[in-house]
Amino acid sequence: MSQFPPAIHILGILPARWASTRFPGKPLHLIAGKPLIQHVWERCLACSKLDALLVATDDPRIRDAVLGFGGQVVMTSPTHPTGTDRIAEAARTLPQATHIINIQGDEPLIDPALIDELAAIMGNDPTLDMATAANPLAADDPAVLDPNVVKVVTALSGRALYFSRSPLPYFRDPVEGLAVLRHKGIYAYTRRFLEQFVTWPPSPLERAESLEQLRALENGATIHVVITTDTSPGVDTPEQARLVEALLTAQLPSPIPRSSSS
Repeated sequence: MSQFPPAIHILGILPARWASTRFPGKPLHLIAGKPLIQHVWERCLACSKLDALLVATDDPRIRDAVLGFGGQVVMTSPTHPTGTDRIAEAARTLPQATHIINIQGDEPLIDPALIDELAAIMGNDPTLDMATAANPLAADDPAVLDPNVVKVVTALSGRALYFSRSPLPYFRDPVEGLAVLRHKGIYAYTRRFLEQFVTWPPSPLERAESLEQLRALENGATIHVVITTDTSPGVDTPEQARLVEALLTAQLPSPIPRSSSS
């Protein structure tokens, strides 16, 4: 994607910032010989439904690295309070895009098929404001009780009802076929909704749980949740980087197949 096509409908954006409490400079940390952000970029290139792809950053070191491996990059303000604000600023550079997908820049093993599925759902359902993803957890998985793991519950239609760091739902009685869903931090938005979202102040539930997606729900947004088997880990610490490197090394040199569908 060295050059943007004239008609852009689905825009993928990878937010990447230098500052990180637990892992400063994370996007440029070398994993299997490549910067972390490059691994994510290359996964996204295997998508068939992205018309354009950008890295949104506030740091010239990340900008230079992205340009160095042939990526597209947009410099954004260093004062954004959230990653969504950074995404919104970057999206304004391509106003012809109708939908934007926020792909976390620290998930080097993300499944391209999941990104394509979110793009297809948003393109086919004009009633949606957002879409995201979740994967089932076993009831005895320690992640169910981990406040760092966000859970989501959905309506029968697949629309999100609530996100929480607490165990969700609470099983007073066993319910056959009902799983705990771990939220996966990937978001698709309509442009209209994204521009509206960043004008709203943080909402009460958002502040309580420190979860931006609750601002959307509190303001009446419709969020579809895709249930996925993609359990690819993110990289938040150097220890996790070493784990991901082992997984990536085990996969090499097999390339990611590019879908023939459009």
